[in-house]
Amino acid sequence: MANKPLQTILFGSPGTGKSNRIKTQIIPNDLNIDDQSNIITTVFHPEYTYGDFMGKLMPLTDSDQKVSYRYYTGHFLKALGKAYSNIIDSYLGYDEEKKSTLNSYKREIKKGNQEYFTEEEKQELEQRYSLIQRQEPENVVLVIDELNRGNSAAIFGIVFQLLDRNKKGWSEYSTTISDLEKVGLLEEIGFSTYYEVERDNTEEKYKYKGNSCSRSQYEKYMEYIFDDLEFDDRISLLDNKIKMPPNLSVLATMNTSDNSIYFMDNAFKRRWDWEFINIDDDNQRNEVKERKIKPSTGNAVPWADFVDRLNQFICDPSHKIRKVEDKQIGYFFINEDIITEEQIKNKLMFFVWDSVFSSNRDPLAQLLEIKKGELVTFGQFTRKAPTFIEKIMNWNNV
Repeated sequence: MANKPLQTILFGSPGTGKSNRIKTQIIPNDLNIDDQSNIITTVFHPEYTYGDFMGKLMPLTDSDQKVSYRYYTGHFLKALGKAYSNIIDSYLGYDEEKKSTLNSYKREIKKGNQEYFTEEEKQELEQRYSLIQRQEPENVVLVIDELNRGNSAAIFGIVFQLLDRNKKGWSEYSTTISDLEKVGLLEEIGFSTYYEVERDNTEEKYKYKGNSCSRSQYEKYMEYIFDDLEFDDRISLLDNKIKMPPNLSVLATMNTSDNSIYFMDNAFKRRWDWEFINIDDDNQRNEVKERKIKPSTGNAVPWADFVDRLNQFICDPSHKIRKVEDKQIGYFFINEDIITEEQIKNKLMFFVWDSVFSSNRDPLAQLLEIKKGELVTFGQFTRKAPTFIEKIMNWNNV
């Protein structure tokens, strides 16, 4: 396989367009994915578990109030199953091309059976086969938003072992999944089994994407998945072994300013490429140049200018804010063409109050030119919204 998978965490301040970059640039341009079925998305949060990621058995009550259990595949298994399915399909397409070439050649030499081919005809057929190129399997991507809002170590579980990739893009090591997880993964790939009873004999039958296949075909399709691996590294899904293939990428985002986040250990971090998204990357400012803030009093204010001055105010060294780079905002922090004063209060001013100046309100009091005692509650701060907008726009360090 020629694919080079991406395993990247995009991080930076809120509103810098991390998710937008994944959607509009990385997925279509870097991964060449245009089929939405090859994009699996999820969002981590404090209640997200390994079961959500891999799969879990859940009760299901029918109309007769009878309880049965159903296995729901998680986001990772869905992505892995789709990647495996695309590999199989690339081989099936290759086989179909060879079959078409053979049939065409039979018609050309007017022979219906290969047994009657001469040595020269066999060599000619092999030469034509050699000109057929197997198409690369379509890429698949698993997109994880808000990676650090979930307990990544617990969520990834055994998948952690798969994050080490070799130069060809395959997982360096395999891991073993449960029988239940294997059944769910096989269904995501497109396999299904059923039983046929004939004269007291029960025979297991197989299907791939709704089409019947023999036992030998079923096993052959399984072998296709790991056929590109070196012989000593090959594994079998029949033995419950899995690896991440080169056509499966994993992209994640995280806001570095989040306070209530889970700890990520260095072993987990080093298995990813990290890409910092700066506030002025991708010509973001130009995209929002027409956006305005409409305060309750006074004239409309250019949103881009306001963001520039607010970030300069936040970065003023006299404020002594810890991790100041994480406390700035991006141009998409509020993603509206017309931004109201209420949005400034409820979203931006709350962020400034709760995340930026949570331990020291003095800079805000100085900015608003009021006494510290007049700025004790967030409600007092919001009542100063028009003044806040005006003072930031007039911030003299820009």
